[in-house]
Amino acid sequence: MTSAHGEHGGGLVGRHRELADILAYFAQDANSDRALLIAGDAGVGKSVLLDAVAEPLSAAGVRVLRADGVEFEADVSFAGLNQILVPIIDFAESLRPAYRTALDTALGFSEGTAPGRLIISNAALALLLAAAADRPLLLIVDDLPWIDKASAGVLGFVARRLRGTGAGLLAASRTGGENPGLAEYSLRPLDDAAATELLTSRHPGLAVRVRQRLLTEAGGNPLALVELPGALSGAQRTALAELPAVLPLPQRLQALFGSRIAEMPAQCRKLLLLTALESSGSFAVLRSAAEINGHEDALADLAPAERACLIKVDEARGRVSFGHPLIRSAVVELSTVAERRAAHTALAGALADAPDRRIRHLAEASLGPDEDVAVLLEQAARRVLRRGDSLGAVGLLTKAAELSPFASGRGRRLAEAAYIGAEGAGELTSASELLAGARLADPDGTGNVYAAIAAVYLLINDDCDIDTAHRLLVGAIDVAFRNAAPDAEIVDALHALLLVCWYGSRIPLWDAYYATLRRLRIEPPPVLALINKTFPDPVRTGKAALGDIDAIIESIGPDTDPGQIVRICTGAVYLDRIGDLRGRLWQLVRQGREGGPARRQIGALHHLALEGYLSGDWDQSARLAEEGLALCAETGYRFFRWYFQYTQLLLAGARGESQTGHDIAEQIIQWAEPRGVGCAVLFARQARALVCLGAGQYEGAYQCATRVTPAGVLASHVPHALWGLFDLVEAAVRTGRMDAAAAHVRAMREADIGALSPRYAMLTAASAGLCAEDDAEALALFAEATAVPGVAKWPFDLARVRLARGQRLRRARAGTESQTPLAAALVTFDRLDAKPWADRARAELRAAGLAVAGAGESATDLLTPRELAIARLAASGLTNKQVAERLFLSHRTVGAHLGQVFRKLGITSRAALRDALTDLDG
Repeated sequence: MTSAHGEHGGGLVGRHRELADILAYFAQDANSDRALLIAGDAGVGKSVLLDAVAEPLSAAGVRVLRADGVEFEADVSFAGLNQILVPIIDFAESLRPAYRTALDTALGFSEGTAPGRLIISNAALALLLAAAADRPLLLIVDDLPWIDKASAGVLGFVARRLRGTGAGLLAASRTGGENPGLAEYSLRPLDDAAATELLTSRHPGLAVRVRQRLLTEAGGNPLALVELPGALSGAQRTALAELPAVLPLPQRLQALFGSRIAEMPAQCRKLLLLTALESSGSFAVLRSAAEINGHEDALADLAPAERACLIKVDEARGRVSFGHPLIRSAVVELSTVAERRAAHTALAGALADAPDRRIRHLAEASLGPDEDVAVLLEQAARRVLRRGDSLGAVGLLTKAAELSPFASGRGRRLAEAAYIGAEGAGELTSASELLAGARLADPDGTGNVYAAIAAVYLLINDDCDIDTAHRLLVGAIDVAFRNAAPDAEIVDALHALLLVCWYGSRIPLWDAYYATLRRLRIEPPPVLALINKTFPDPVRTGKAALGDIDAIIESIGPDTDPGQIVRICTGAVYLDRIGDLRGRLWQLVRQGREGGPARRQIGALHHLALEGYLSGDWDQSARLAEEGLALCAETGYRFFRWYFQYTQLLLAGARGESQTGHDIAEQIIQWAEPRGVGCAVLFARQARALVCLGAGQYEGAYQCATRVTPAGVLASHVPHALWGLFDLVEAAVRTGRMDAAAAHVRAMREADIGALSPRYAMLTAASAGLCAEDDAEALALFAEATAVPGVAKWPFDLARVRLARGQRLRRARAGTESQTPLAAALVTFDRLDAKPWADRARAELRAAGLAVAGAGESATDLLTPRELAIARLAASGLTNKQVAERLFLSHRTVGAHLGQVFRKLGITSRAALRDALTDLDG
């Protein structure tokens, strides 16, 4: 069976519980009730569920008799009974002659006086019981309200007399229909998961946001889920064209939802149209618009629709809503163009205090080009964009372009829509079409910066080289300056140009950026000013932003534009402040998963994946990287794949998966070098140094690290050199290049890198400790590194510093003292599954004379269970005697065990016990 509600090949979607409930109802003891009515809205899947019930029962030997209510037979007496009884008419031979005669006459087999209701009812019951005596029988009646009244009366009579028999009755009816006294089972709409499964299985090619819109409109109605996509164009299904505010209905859904609307009085239908076109449902707005259209009492005129359950009126909230979302579509489908224009005009008049909603109605009421309305639409687009609705802004600008009477205005508005679609909404294909429309509308619009930005996004995702993208943007901005373009447009272009320069990572590109920035007629807005200091060259200019970053982060409110949030993240990344924005980034990811802007989701996923790596949530970081790669493939943003490959490369290096790491690094470099994406090459080399360190390939690590920035130099405009500080110094020390290591530490200190972030402060001190010749100096530097406030937020970096400290302590013949930092490092490495570093920590502990847990076991196994229990109680402040009382031991036994604990943990006093246990617990 394949049905509107089923999967290809048969089964139900999301109705297995309901099917089980109904089968269980008829599997009860024969003395239980044997009649049941399935009640539900039109299209909710009642017929399909009846089919699903019939199939297993038929296979089990139950005789299933079917009757379907048909509208054009509703006035034909006993038409329904004819469907039911004809298949078993042979059993009438065993009935009394009076019953046989009554059945022959009622079913049309012979002529005669119509039998009385009682005799035909008893005859029908007798025939059904005779058939049930042969084998169990289930009578299934679909669309019960359309069964003719004579048959319905007989069925009601029969249903009340089936208890204790081998026969049953299962019927289906719309909610609110007549019920002849049957027990009722309410069939609800599909839940979200089942609705998604059904829609996806039947229409797998839908774009994410289109699928989400259809799920909302269908309201869990299976027929709507299956049928609605059929009324959309191919471009609409793939999000290449905007969906209308009210979805069109295919023929089956029009018939299903439109019949009751057509029965309403004319005045009521006009008010329903106002309700359908004003999505807020505000009764005050509807009443005001109705008065404009000549209605004196809107509530009274809506009463027939309320009684028919087409609408619901919530007097307490002053709102009107439709009984099902698709009733709204049906109302619009049944209206004429003139009626819709009149309704939009009335609603615009009623919405003087709501400019964004008012202008949408004015636009729909417009007959042709209207520059005044186009300007208002453009202004509304700016407002909704500031609220983060990039898709809404694209729609408003596109409508503004349609109403633009002049080619230049039409081209400019389409170009801006293309820019927002590519930069914010994540709609590359539709952006391409909008950009083509802009060029067709205004072929001379060469200085349109939004067209240039959109073109850059399209080009780089189509494998264009960065130098070409850079030239295109610089040229367009130059023309924009000469044409005195609005400052806001040039600021947007500068944000785009800054990223292109960062992608290229070459000084001449940055020179052109700074020259362009100097031409800006206004002071750079705060976020652009922040990014200028922290992103191109934070080593030299980042400290100047430290007084601004907190205020900018704190300024983020619930209505902050998502694009602004991603830009703030750009300004925060090299100050190690992404963690402060984690909650807002997760909001963008969730919005994207629900059909929101894909480009914003990509940016948020990138930052969260990197933050997950730094903060030690590596499993989540890996999942986010996979999600980002899949999203890039799905949306066409191929350029940004390297963002997520970089995260995978870091994780591979940290976890000792060296071959995987080298493979990913090669993929990034081979893709990036021909396209001039120098930034991606630098990222790959920085992370490849970590891969080499993990594999013990120290010469390779040094070569990779120094190709990012030379030893002793923090290269200009190579911000990601900050992430390889410790790696370069460690690789230099491991390969005997002590002068190079010391030179790099001097460069770090001269640049005061530690002022940018506690992590950099820790790594600067630890790097100095690595190359210090004197043990006392080195150990003091390592202690300084681990004492930096807040460094526990970066567990892998902290564990590497602890490992280096423990190694130096052991080599300084302080083996017992080395055990505490080594054990703490081992706990972190094991938790993160950082195998190469865990192996080194384990080997150092053994060399320090400590029997240590094997790989895959917890480092807390350094202590026996009894030692651990005693240590924790002692660390809480209890005396030996108090610990002994708690554990039912002698105080001498406690003292002996604590001596063992002190030796294993490399401490000499109870005061150090709590810190040592904290280190062990991670």
